[in-house]
Amino acid sequence: MGIMEIIGIAGSVSLLAGWRLYLCIFATGLAMRMDVLPLPEHLAALDVLASPWVMAIAALAAVAEFFADKVMWLDSAWDAVHTLVRPIGGALLALAIVDPSDPMTQVIAFMLGGGASLAAHAGKAGARGVVNASPEPVSNVAVSTVEDVATIGLLYFAYEYPVAAAGIALVLLALTIGLLVLARRVIGKLLGRRRPAGGERI
Repeated sequence: MGIMEIIGIAGSVSLLAGWRLYLCIFATGLAMRMDVLPLPEHLAALDVLASPWVMAIAALAAVAEFFADKVMWLDSAWDAVHTLVRPIGGALLALAIVDPSDPMTQVIAFMLGGGASLAAHAGKAGARGVVNASPEPVSNVAVSTVEDVATIGLLYFAYEYPVAAAGIALVLLALTIGLLVLARRVIGKLLGRRRPAGGERI
């Protein structure tokens, strides 16, 4: 496996962990345990994800997140709690993917993985805040379900087709940036409506 494929997988997993950390851990472990996802020898460090204990805890957390993420404003509270957890989890997943014999690469992977997870988390949390402000309650459930399906599908695709993983990472990064820009604009407009020309709150 070449360096670009490794970077692509690490980037994809880190970004997806910013959306659904526990689902990433559980889905990867389950696929490995059922031999649906035979990882190359280079990624043997991820074997720990197939541990029954790790999978059980990740499954419980994923179920809790599944329901919490579909309740208006509870999802934002859940995101706030995980502002630190997801970046650290994404960084550790990226660390497990890179070559363990190269300390410099591991440090870079840890920093970039954490940064990617934090960016994806910020984009998700910002977009969800905008959705929660929408008068249509079904949109919250719909957006959350799309995130669930997209996370599982893209995670499997990244592992199954390592060559395309870099492209997946770039698409996810572009989507994250787009969500951040969208959330910033919408929040700016909402705050602008609450202030009259003189600058005092209505």
